[in-house]
Amino acid sequence: MTSAAIPAASPGTPPTPRPGFRVERDPLGYLEVPVDAYYGVQTARGIHNFQISGARPHPALVRAIVQVKKAAARANMATGRLPKRLGNAIVEAADEILGPSVAADDSDGADEAETIKPGRVSDPMKAAFEAARAAKQRELIDNFRIDPFQAGAGTSHNMNANEVLANRAIELLHAAGVGSGKRGDYAVVSPNDHVNMAQSTNDVFPTSMRIATLDLIRDYLPAANELIAAFEAKALEFDDVIKSGRTHLQDAVPIRLGQEFAAYALTLRRATGRLQAAADAIAEQNIGATAVGTGLNAEPAYIELVVRNLADQTGHKLRGAEHLVQATQSMRPMLEVSAALRGIAVDLIKISEDFRLMSSGPMTGFAEITLPAVQPGSSIMPGKVNPVMAECLSMVCFRVIGNDTTIAWAASAGQLELNVMMPVIAHTALESLTILTNMSRAFAEFCVTGIEANRDRARDLMERSSALSTPLAPYLGYALAADISKQAVRERRTIREIVVERGIFTAADLDELLAPHELTEPGVAGGFRFTPKLPEGYNPPSGPVGAGG
Repeated sequence: MTSAAIPAASPGTPPTPRPGFRVERDPLGYLEVPVDAYYGVQTARGIHNFQISGARPHPALVRAIVQVKKAAARANMATGRLPKRLGNAIVEAADEILGPSVAADDSDGADEAETIKPGRVSDPMKAAFEAARAAKQRELIDNFRIDPFQAGAGTSHNMNANEVLANRAIELLHAAGVGSGKRGDYAVVSPNDHVNMAQSTNDVFPTSMRIATLDLIRDYLPAANELIAAFEAKALEFDDVIKSGRTHLQDAVPIRLGQEFAAYALTLRRATGRLQAAADAIAEQNIGATAVGTGLNAEPAYIELVVRNLADQTGHKLRGAEHLVQATQSMRPMLEVSAALRGIAVDLIKISEDFRLMSSGPMTGFAEITLPAVQPGSSIMPGKVNPVMAECLSMVCFRVIGNDTTIAWAASAGQLELNVMMPVIAHTALESLTILTNMSRAFAEFCVTGIEANRDRARDLMERSSALSTPLAPYLGYALAADISKQAVRERRTIREIVVERGIFTAADLDELLAPHELTEPGVAGGFRFTPKLPEGYNPPSGPVGAGG
């Protein structure tokens, strides 16, 4: 299909179309449109004007706006404003785009005698019918062509949906014996008067944006849960792995590797909980607000019905806006979702950086864990393996944070009754959800589930840590423990070696004092069950130490 559209030389004179084109007219004049296009003149102008990124609208946004158009047609039929024959054709066209998952009997007020449906398909023909339906779905979706960076508020995207549905409805009516069946014959089905009935871009686009966002949040949550489950599984597997803790990137008291992974799981679980809380804000819809939130040209019954229809069609718990003017002006609900996504990204970056540090080496770094080798790491260094999934995770999260900045600026840039920056808000929010969903699954599958703990290496580093003097401080006092720690660093020996050499504790005592759970749970290591042999005349500043404290 040719996507280029050539503006007519004269807005007042219909040109003779070139081969492969038809001519349509809008309030600006005449324009050629590819003859096989389901989109029309206003979409063609949008394609011509906004050759910016080369991207198409996000599939979730296409589905969402089609859901809105279907819900509106059903509501307008139920109020009696839209003739059922036209409304059913619009609903049928919408269902072709939405696919077979959409229920066939959810048209409120539809007259079965007037509903346009394919005949019963016999089993031998079923595969062919399904293939044809899928091909038609792909063809219709391919006609959504407006660049995400487009006219303010999303007028071009809205008209793209109106025109595609109108032209397909024209064909469906012709198959039922009504009208010419020619695309562009808007006397049969009008993009503005019928498909856009009781609507404005200013309530259609924000509603579509919110529905699409809710759809992708619904997709994201299972992916996040997969990653959480992977962390939790490793927390159990690594619960007995003792390692050196680190603060300020310096040695700190011991910790169990399983505790770190349990913390990752809880961090992400809480972050996704904040996203779910933010999603409640975008469950409020401004559909019915029309141009400025006053609801002009929309009947009260329609406003109630269209929200109910959308909830039925999408499975989301939607509600009408408490105040249509406020809901049309403010992008705060999308900002809250974006902020929650930013929070998830920040948490995941921290986890990614931890993985890169703990797996660094394998000979000159921490090397406490080994990440799965998913690809060669260098074109010049043989055998090198890099933490590529952790690196990819950080890059995805950087993008999400950048998208949040875009959304914050765009949300602040609304003037008076409308925020015209909605297209970039929608594009970036949906991108963030898409890449976080895909990355969460990939990180769980290709990284977390395959992590191995290098137990001996982790314990060796822990034993060499100067911070191992800390659990001895309640027995020895801070000053003596610090003296032992400094000696260990100076002589590059372990705390254990020096304590035994000084005769303060026996090796057997230290095995119990420095056991993994003694070191990594609340309380004093050993529970004061051991009596140290302190230097003669030594009196720790904190008072008597040893049995009984």
